[in-house]
Amino acid sequence: MAKKAVVLLSGGLDSTTVLAHAQADGYQVYALSFDYGQRHDSELDAAKKIAERAGVSEHKVIPMSLRGIGGSALTDLDVAVPEEASEGIPVTYVPARNTVFLSIALGWAEVLDADAIFIGVSALDYSGYPDCRPEYIAAFEAMANLATKRGVEGRSVRILTPLIDLTKADTVRLGLSLGVDYSATVSCYQANSQGEACGVCDSCRLRIRGFAEAELADPTRYAC
Repeated sequence: MAKKAVVLLSGGLDSTTVLAHAQADGYQVYALSFDYGQRHDSELDAAKKIAERAGVSEHKVIPMSLRGIGGSALTDLDVAVPEEASEGIPVTYVPARNTVFLSIALGWAEVLDADAIFIGVSALDYSGYPDCRPEYIAAFEAMANLATKRGVEGRSVRILTPLIDLTKADTVRLGLSLGVDYSATVSCYQANSQGEACGVCDSCRLRIRGFAEAELADPTRYAC
C-alpha cells in the first residue's frame, strides 16, 4: 500500500510545489484547504483546480472563520494590506493560523492513518511569520506525537517541510522540475474575483522576486 500524506494546499505557489513534491516522493496525497475568512476566494478556486489536475485521492475544504478574532489584514477588512515592505512581523500574519491548520490536518491524518503532513513553509522567504520557523515545526511535531493514538503507539506522524531552507527562486526551480503549472496558482493577498494579482503586496513581491532571481517568466495574471 502507498504511504499516505495530508498536504496543506492554499492554492499558492509554495503549497502547490509541496503537493507535487509529495507525489514525487511516492505519497498518496490527501489535500486540505481552509475557507477561513480570508479576503478573497480566488486562492480556494485555484486550490480546487490544482487538486483536481494533480489527481489527489481526496480534497477537503474546511469552513471556519478566523474573522471572529481578527488581528490580521487577511481576516479583517478594516485593516489594509500593506503595499510596501515593513519591519518586523507584518499585519498579514494571521494569529495561530498554522497551528489551527496543522491541528486539523493532524486529525485527518489520524483518520486516514497517514504517515506525514506536508506544509509549504520557508524560513528564508517567509515574511517574518513566527509559525514558519524550523523551531515551530519541530515543536508541533513533538506535540503531535504526544497527543495522538498513532504517536502513543510508536507510529509517529512526521511534519514535512521540503521548502524550509529554499529561497523563492529555489522553490520555483524545484516546482518546474516536478512539472508544476504555476499559471494556475494564486499567491496574492488581495487578488480580485478573477484571480488577478495586485503585484504590490508582500506575497506578490516575494513571488515576482523569486521568478526574477530564477530568470524565469512569472505566468501569474496581474491586474495592473
